[in-house]
Amino acid sequence: MRTGDGERSGEPILVFDIETIPDLEGGRKILGLEGVDDDGVAQAMASRRLQDKGNDFQPSHLHRVVAVSVALRQGDGFRVWSLGEPESSEAELVRRFFEGIEKYRPTLVSWNGSGFDLPVLHYRALKYGIAAPRYWDTGHFDREAKWDNYLGRYQFRHTDLMDVLALYNGRNYAPLDEIAQLTGLPGKLGMEGSQVFGAWRAGRLAEIRAYCETDVLNTYLIYLRFRLMRGQLDSAGYTAELERVRAFLKQSATPHWEAFQKAWTVERH
Repeated sequence: MRTGDGERSGEPILVFDIETIPDLEGGRKILGLEGVDDDGVAQAMASRRLQDKGNDFQPSHLHRVVAVSVALRQGDGFRVWSLGEPESSEAELVRRFFEGIEKYRPTLVSWNGSGFDLPVLHYRALKYGIAAPRYWDTGHFDREAKWDNYLGRYQFRHTDLMDVLALYNGRNYAPLDEIAQLTGLPGKLGMEGSQVFGAWRAGRLAEIRAYCETDVLNTYLIYLRFRLMRGQLDSAGYTAELERVRAFLKQSATPHWEAFQKAWTVERH
């Protein structure tokens, strides 16, 4: 089995995704809405964004993180989970994400992580004063990081699959759900991003975390196909990695993984 990038030196691969809601506390401060209830703040934020941009999707600095899910491929192991507990604070979720990078310095993989997830995490880390010197290093602490860091768009320490596959051209960007389905994967399960805020307000955080985890697994499986395409995995190695994922799913009895197994029926390669 051929390997490459971080795996050459036994470094782990960490695929990540976040789910967010509008930062009502931040919106209340910025819009001067002290004393206004959450419904009023949410409506005001949406109206302002619609007026400014023609849609109500908030800018990166006005998102609050409610779930961070990851897939970790390390050594002989593979697993997918959501950081923290359902009752964990946003600060704890963000801190755990960056602590994992500081401890293991994995190869990061995402779908639109450069365009959304990481900028949001940057702003929230700034809000909470979370230090992550290895993540931010571009050669100051480690000379090798000058050519192998998380911030370089054309490096692979962080591989934003959406950006790379589009050849760094926004006109070619594709949704994760559609690419997943084109490659025989389940795609979105349970909900979609636009439904997260409503689900959160209804107290359905467990469903949000499960949805985020399935997005992470779709992304990881696309990454395996990308590594096959790059020649970092041969056919036998690729098949072995798929079987590792299937073994994880078989031992996971939760409804969202059972649904994923049923929907993942065809492997086209």
